[in-house]
Amino acid sequence: MRTEDGAGHDLRHHGDAEVRDGGAELVDLAVNVRADTPPAWLRERIARSLGSLAAYPDGRAARAAVAARHGLPVERVLLTAGAAEAFVLLARALKVRRPVVVHPQFTEPEAALRDAGHTVDRVLLREEDGFRLDAAAVPEDADLVVIGNPTNPTSVLHPAASVAALARPGRTLVVDEAFMDAVPGEREALADRTDVPGLVVLRSLTKTWGLAGLRIGYVLAAPETIADLERAQPLWPVSTPALAAAEACVGSQALAEAAHAAHRIAADRAHLVAGLREFAPDGLRVAEPAEGPFVLVRLPRAGAVRRHLRDLGYAVRRGDTFPGLGEEWLRLAVRDRATVNSFLQALDRAMTLAAP
Repeated sequence: MRTEDGAGHDLRHHGDAEVRDGGAELVDLAVNVRADTPPAWLRERIARSLGSLAAYPDGRAARAAVAARHGLPVERVLLTAGAAEAFVLLARALKVRRPVVVHPQFTEPEAALRDAGHTVDRVLLREEDGFRLDAAAVPEDADLVVIGNPTNPTSVLHPAASVAALARPGRTLVVDEAFMDAVPGEREALADRTDVPGLVVLRSLTKTWGLAGLRIGYVLAAPETIADLERAQPLWPVSTPALAAAEACVGSQALAEAAHAAHRIAADRAHLVAGLREFAPDGLRVAEPAEGPFVLVRLPRAGAVRRHLRDLGYAVRRGDTFPGLGEEWLRLAVRDRATVNSFLQALDRAMTLAAP
């Protein structure tokens, strides 16, 4: 692990760029949103909220529902227009001297910090260490630390104890748990914890429930931190349909469905990883163990392979926009077995076409 400052990566590139415009007809393994979502019952719940559009949004019920889901008082909850808004609020509202982002991870936190005028240091986790966290690698004087768990794009699930060990008096520890509900049992989650000083947990409802176009997420933190972030928000930041979705997605029916989906994703991921291992003689390596709804792979001539995959009808996420990764990396979203089987055949063809 090493600490780095400076940019040098396209922090604004995200998986949706792979399926825009000419990529709209491709089989999507680039975007980490669960396929076949939102479910019909959730679409109906959102549709029913449209009759209230003439009134200003009232987030009290949704906020209380999120608080109850995590066993927290409402003063520890802030609803946001997706996790991306939360990163912007943190960057603008918190007064920090030395923010550090642990990479490779979702790049929006660093982009938001830089946009707010901060100089950001990076702690780069290494492939040879399995992209695992060493708390000692984070500078002691860092007063803001950002880490994902499970981490996008490496699919590493860090032990909760290792993440909590990053906490210090006077330090804000931001843990992006956007994909935690895709982990069976949400093991290693910190969302319900109130004993970790300076802890801020971000959750997104867009990934599991297919609500990227609706924008809904939330922050869990100490009441004083929530108050600081809320003051930085515009009035009525979360729409009435998004509030209806938030309330629905933390109910008992939704939690049971998400838990079932997490086990199915784990099984589908194991099938994908087993198929990818067959390419080991061709130089492909899977970052393991993968615990998220996506898999990171390293392979020769990945850029050419990605382009050939597009010609064959498949979109995958390039990895070189993530600090700590290079052009030889690709991220693959977990899909159902039939889609994976077809993709593996396309990957075989794409690697053959890319061979020198």
